[in-house]
Amino acid sequence: MAKSSSLNVRVVEGRALPAKDVSGSSDPYCLVKVDDEVVARTATVWRSLSPFWGEEYTIHLPLDFHHLAFYVLDEDTVGHDDVIGKISLSRDAIAADPRGIDSWINLSRVDPDAEVQGEVCLDVQMLENARGRCLRCHVLQARDLAPRDITGTSDPFARVFWGSQSLETSTIKKTRFPHWDEVLELQEMPGAPAPLRVELWDWDMVGKNDFLGMVEFPPPVLQQNPPRGWFRLLPFPRAEEDSGGQLGALRLKVRLIEDRILPSHNYRPLTELLTEAVRGPAEEDAASPLAVLEELTSGDCRQDLATNLVKLFLGQGLAGPFLDYLTWREVTRTTDPNTLFRSNSLASKSMEQFMKLVGMPYLHEVLKPVINRVFEEKRYIELDPCKIDLGRTRRISFKGAPSEEHVREASLGLLTGYLGPIVDAIVGSVGRCPPAMRLAFKQLHQRVRERFPQAEHEDAKYLAISGFLFLRFFAPAILTPKLFDLRDQHADPQTSRSLLLLAKAVQSIGNLGQQLGQGKELWMAPLHPFLLQSISRVRDFLDRLVDVDGEEAGGPARALVAPSVIVREGYLLKRKEEPASLAPRFAFKKRYFWLSGETLSYSRSPEWQMRFSIPVSHIRAVERVDESAFQLPHVMQVMAQDGAGALRTTYLQCKNVNELNQWLSALRKASAPNPDKLAACHPGAFRSSRWTCCLQAERSAAGCSRTHSAVTLGDWSDPLDPDAEIQMVYRQLLLGRDQLRMKFQEDFNIDTSPEADTVRASGAKEGACPEALARQREAAGRLLEVLADLDRAHEELQQREQQTAALGPLGH
Repeated sequence: MAKSSSLNVRVVEGRALPAKDVSGSSDPYCLVKVDDEVVARTATVWRSLSPFWGEEYTIHLPLDFHHLAFYVLDEDTVGHDDVIGKISLSRDAIAADPRGIDSWINLSRVDPDAEVQGEVCLDVQMLENARGRCLRCHVLQARDLAPRDITGTSDPFARVFWGSQSLETSTIKKTRFPHWDEVLELQEMPGAPAPLRVELWDWDMVGKNDFLGMVEFPPPVLQQNPPRGWFRLLPFPRAEEDSGGQLGALRLKVRLIEDRILPSHNYRPLTELLTEAVRGPAEEDAASPLAVLEELTSGDCRQDLATNLVKLFLGQGLAGPFLDYLTWREVTRTTDPNTLFRSNSLASKSMEQFMKLVGMPYLHEVLKPVINRVFEEKRYIELDPCKIDLGRTRRISFKGAPSEEHVREASLGLLTGYLGPIVDAIVGSVGRCPPAMRLAFKQLHQRVRERFPQAEHEDAKYLAISGFLFLRFFAPAILTPKLFDLRDQHADPQTSRSLLLLAKAVQSIGNLGQQLGQGKELWMAPLHPFLLQSISRVRDFLDRLVDVDGEEAGGPARALVAPSVIVREGYLLKRKEEPASLAPRFAFKKRYFWLSGETLSYSRSPEWQMRFSIPVSHIRAVERVDESAFQLPHVMQVMAQDGAGALRTTYLQCKNVNELNQWLSALRKASAPNPDKLAACHPGAFRSSRWTCCLQAERSAAGCSRTHSAVTLGDWSDPLDPDAEIQMVYRQLLLGRDQLRMKFQEDFNIDTSPEADTVRASGAKEGACPEALARQREAAGRLLEVLADLDRAHEELQQREQQTAALGPLGH
C-alpha cells in the first residue's frame, strides 16, 4: 500500500493590483510556494494591473505538507523586486471541498513576523527536585530557519518561557541550521499550570531582533506526553489582516488529490472490466464503466479522467483499442460530420491527452526551431489595419515613415517566412511521428470513412485527424509555447501577436481552408494563397501518416519514454570538483547537460565528442543549495555514489527558479526507483573546513536538512503508475454509483418477472430490446460488485491504520 498526494494549481489572473512603478503600472509575477519552498514562478506580465497568466502546475508532494502560498511581486530591473501581497491556503482549507478552490481571493499584506519556516528539535522532561517540580528543556537544534540577514542566513537563539520564567540559549552566528545542545531548567512557580513556549529569534546588533517562529505545548501535554522530537515552527497567533481588496486579488484554481493506493491485486477486477469494454465487440452499452464515466464527468474533471484513462491503457498496452472504442461511440452518435469531435467529449479529451503524453518530443522536434526564431528575432508583424501601429515599424523602412500597405507587405513576408518552415517540418515529419499516434489516427480515419462514405463528405476523414493534430496540438503549442515546454517564459505582447497570427494560419490549414474568406477576419486574405497552396500538401501528409501497418507494439508499458531517450537537456553552470583558490562564482563553468533514464551526462558543448556521465542509478539525492553557500542563486546538488561507493556531490547552477525546479523534478523522477535514498543532506557546501549551513567541522557530519525527493512537478514524462490511475477511476465511479444503481437495478430488485422486464424495457429505453437491457443490468451488477469490493478493501486498510495509530507514535 502506498499513499499519493498532488496539488493541481492554476494561477489564472489578477485584478486591481496596486501600481508600483513611476509609470503608474506594475510588472507583476507570481511565486508559488509549498511550505516555504518555491515550486513555480509565473512569467512576468509587463505593464499591467490586471495580468493574465493562465499557468497550470501539477505538484507531487509528501502527505505531510502544511500550506500553499502565492506571492505577487513587481519585477524591477534595478534593485529588489517589490512585494505586492500574498495569499496563504492551509492544507485543511484546500482539502475541505473535494472539488477544490476556484474563486477570486484578495491579497493580504506580507507580515515579516508571519513569514516563519523550519523546525526545532526538543527533548522536554518534567522532574522532581528538593524545591519541587522543575521543567528541563533540552534545546538540541533547528533546521531550515528563515533567512533574516542580507547574507541569506540568520543569527538564531532560543528563548524558553514557562509561567513567569524565561531562559535563553547562546546565539549561533550565520546559520539557518543551528546546533545548540543546551539544557535549560526552569523551576515551577506557585499558581495554575502553565504552558511551555519556545521562541526562536534572529539576533541583530542594530535594531530589534527578528522573530523566527515558536512552538507551544499546553500543560496536559507536558504532564502526559512530554514533547520529544522535531516540531514545526509557527507564527504568533493573530487574525490575518484583510486588505479589503486594496492590494488586488488573484483568481486561483487549486485542488488537492490525496489517496491511498491499494495493492495491485485489489484493482484487477476493475481493470478487467475496463479492458473488456475496449476489447469486446463495438456496441452501445450504457452500463459499461467507460459509458458511466463519460456521463458523470464534465469540464476539468473530464480532462483529468481522460489523462488517467489514457495512462492506464498505455500501461496495459491497449491505448489504441481504448481510443478506437471511444471514437466508435462518438462517430456512431454523430449525424453531421461538421460537428464531429467538436465538443469536449471523453473521446476528444482522451485523444488530446494521448497526443500530449505520447507526442511531446515529436511536437518539440517539429516546432521548436521556428518558435525559437520568432522569440529571438522579435519582428513586428501585423495584418489587421485596425491594429497597425506605424510608430513601432520605423525599422522596416529607411525611406521615411512606412505606410500601412508597406507594413502589411512586410508582415506578410515575415509570416510566410515563418509559416513555410512550419508547414515543411509538419509535412516532412511522417517518419518522426510516434507509431502509436499514427495507429490511433489510422483507426480514426477508418471509423470516419465508414460512417460517412458519401462523396460530399470526402474531407471528413481528413478533418477528423487534422482537427486533433493541427487544431488541438500544433496550433495551441504555437499560441502558448511555454505551456508546452517549448519556451521557459511567456512571450512579450509583440511576440504574442506574431504567435497568434501564426496559430490562426495553422488552424486555417488544419480546417483545410473550409472557412477561408468567412467571418470577421477578412484582413487575413493576403495570406490565403499561401494557405491554399499548403492544404494539398497537408492532405498528402495525412494520407501518408495513416499508411502504417501493424498493431500497437511493445505490450504493457511502465514508462512513456524509453530509458535511453533524453527527457531534459540544456546549458548549466557546473562547479569544478576541487577549486583551489577560485572565488565561488569563478569556480562554475558552462557545460551542456543531457538527462535520460540511464545517465546524466555533460560536455563543453552539444557538439563536443568527449562526454562525462553520472549513472542515474547511482544518484542518492537531488536538492537545492542555499544561496549563501556560494553567494549564487538557483544552485542544486546531485549526490551520487562513485564506483568505490563513496558519495560525491556535483553542484550545478541554473538560470532561474523555473529552470531549477524543472531540473530538480526531472532528476528526482529519473532516480525515484533507486534504493538507499538519502533522508538528510547539507543544503550548504563544505568550505574553509566547515559546512556553510550548519557550521559542522566534519565533512562526514550527518545532513542537517531533510531531503525532498517526493516533491516533483507533473509533466508528460511522468512514469506510468497503473495502480494510481485506476484508483482515480474508482473514485470517479463512486460519484455515479447511486445513479447507476437507480438506472439499472432498482426496479429489477423489486420484480424480476418477464412481464416486469418487458414493462421496464419499454419505459427505460425506447426501442431497446429486453435482451440488451438484461445485459446492461448484468454489467451494472458486476460493476457495482467490484466497487463494493474496493470499498471493503479501503475500509480494512483504514481499520489497520487506526489500529497502528492507537499503539502510539514511535517517534516524532
